[in-house]
Amino acid sequence: MAFPNIVPVANCKWLTLPTRLSMSHTVGRKVTGTLFGNRRGHVSFAVQDDPRSEPVLLLELAMSTSSLVKEMSSGLLRIALECEKVPGRGGKLFQEPVWSMYCNGRKNGYAVGRTCNESDWHVLSTVQSVSVGAGVIPVVEDAGKDGGSDGELLYMRAKFERVVGSRDSEAFYMMNLDSNVGPELSIFLLRI
Repeated sequence: MAFPNIVPVANCKWLTLPTRLSMSHTVGRKVTGTLFGNRRGHVSFAVQDDPRSEPVLLLELAMSTSSLVKEMSSGLLRIALECEKVPGRGGKLFQEPVWSMYCNGRKNGYAVGRTCNESDWHVLSTVQSVSVGAGVIPVVEDAGKDGGSDGELLYMRAKFERVVGSRDSEAFYMMNLDSNVGPELSIFLLRI
């Protein structure tokens, strides 16, 4: 019995295609995204590199949870978040504090970046074993301070493909497991 010659790995050359997209070394290309909020409260969007890690991005969006559900029922949701480029102030795109928000082309107000508080962490840790799905969970006792808490919180969790166009633009595209099932959701961050 003869064995084929095996070429050592060191001699292999991989084909690489030039691309204008670059990835940050701190956050991966596939991330976990969670949209959550009280029924009558505002929606928050958290991005985690790993489902058990602290969010690398946490935004309170300028729309209520019920409005988000209504928009998603149409099957297509595009959220564009724009912030102003301030001369002399660099920094990472995720560290911008205030964003003008557009939902399916209509201006909705302002989204605000914030740090993860105890209530947010309760939600994220409760759904950490959920890779893809939506549902309802009980709220933390002090979450009622937001007003509009009716004892339950809605969430939607999915894998997102993160695409970096430049240091001033990124996009998150929700990945559907079945190619034709479920709504299409994209979130764009632009510093202009």
